[in-house]
Amino acid sequence: MAGRQMPKTVSTKQVRIATLAKTMPGTAIRSLAHYMDLDWLREAVRRTRKDGAVGIDGVTAGEFASDLETNLQSLLDRAKSGSYRAPPVRRVEIPKGGGKMRPIGIPTYEDKVLQRGVVMLLEPIYEGDFYNFSYGFRPGRSAHDAYSALREGLWEMDGGWVLDADVSSFFDTLDHKQLRDLLRQRVVDGVVVRLIGKWLNAGVLSKGRVTHSAQGTPQGGVISPLLANIYLHEVLDRWWVDEVLPRLSGRAFLIRYADDFVMVFSEEADARRVHEVLPKRFGRFGLKLHPEKTRLIPFQRPRPTAGARRDATFDFLGFTLFWGRSRRGRWALKVKTAKGRLTRALKALKEWMDRARHRPIQQQAEALARKMRGHYRYYGVPGNSSSIARFRHVATRHWWRALGRRSQRYLSWARFSQIERRYPLLPARLPPWRHRPVRQANV
Repeated sequence: MAGRQMPKTVSTKQVRIATLAKTMPGTAIRSLAHYMDLDWLREAVRRTRKDGAVGIDGVTAGEFASDLETNLQSLLDRAKSGSYRAPPVRRVEIPKGGGKMRPIGIPTYEDKVLQRGVVMLLEPIYEGDFYNFSYGFRPGRSAHDAYSALREGLWEMDGGWVLDADVSSFFDTLDHKQLRDLLRQRVVDGVVVRLIGKWLNAGVLSKGRVTHSAQGTPQGGVISPLLANIYLHEVLDRWWVDEVLPRLSGRAFLIRYADDFVMVFSEEADARRVHEVLPKRFGRFGLKLHPEKTRLIPFQRPRPTAGARRDATFDFLGFTLFWGRSRRGRWALKVKTAKGRLTRALKALKEWMDRARHRPIQQQAEALARKMRGHYRYYGVPGNSSSIARFRHVATRHWWRALGRRSQRYLSWARFSQIERRYPLLPARLPPWRHRPVRQANV
């Protein structure tokens, strides 16, 4: 099932939806649910993770697939008749950094499949509406694309005034009523609107108690990223294009990845005006910007004779950007893994090593290789070799210490070096850079 290609009927239907949406800009589409049939849900199953955590019913992907056709037919019938009941999501918390925890909502597997089916209906509509500077959770776009677009924009403008914004608890404070109103501007199909309403009102199961709120969409839900993009498309993106850009005296660009976004201005006066009105704009939609984490940063390329500006740094998507000297002594845009992200990754790796230290060394080495490869794959962008080397060095020391606690006998570094030669850890090398930039203008 995992290797199957998308059925032509599904791709053809998505093209029809996209074409319909393109010919009806700004108009609500009334008929969508008829596109969703068994082939559609089979494709939704193919796109749904099979190894994710289970929801409140405890049903795994394998158990659901044991009688797949019957389960899908039942799901389709209940969805279209209106009898489908969205179960509460199961809340778990994962480390966020800085000692804080991030709540994640885990739907049932059946719910994930149906949410994926609705996402497949909505994406062709909204992909034609969304702007190029929006990257988060969109087909064919990645965090690396957003990061690269930011670097390219900064380089072309020789830096500028950076407005680094932080939305406080966005996924927990998204207003249901305003979201429904925004959805109805493009979609009024009764089945789709009803299902989304049920997911918004499903509630959260935590510590044996179900709670409901008129705000928020759980992180972890399949449909939550798309709903977030729809909301922020109106709150931020359209406002930026229709009202902000026409009023600026200089150049500017915006890069957004979900609720993480950065604005860059060539003129200080433009940056300060937007910085002043931005909280008011978000407030109209029930959102707040973190007063301390939302900063206006002078980030121009230093003059040739200037000294290093250590304060001119900001973080985006786990990377810290700053100006530094190139090997030829010129000022260049530099990058490193954000301190908090590096610390968190090493802490998680150390904790895993402590738990796994009694496993066979070969198993440990293979698991470590997978974990390190995942870290390299994300943070191994051009120019970040020093952070990758730091990660590898500290990971090696952690493994040495973890293996040394397997018994009362001291494990010397020389003995550990013999072990590592036999089971070598991944070298600190940047993986091949496969990014293909998404060329864009201001919009």
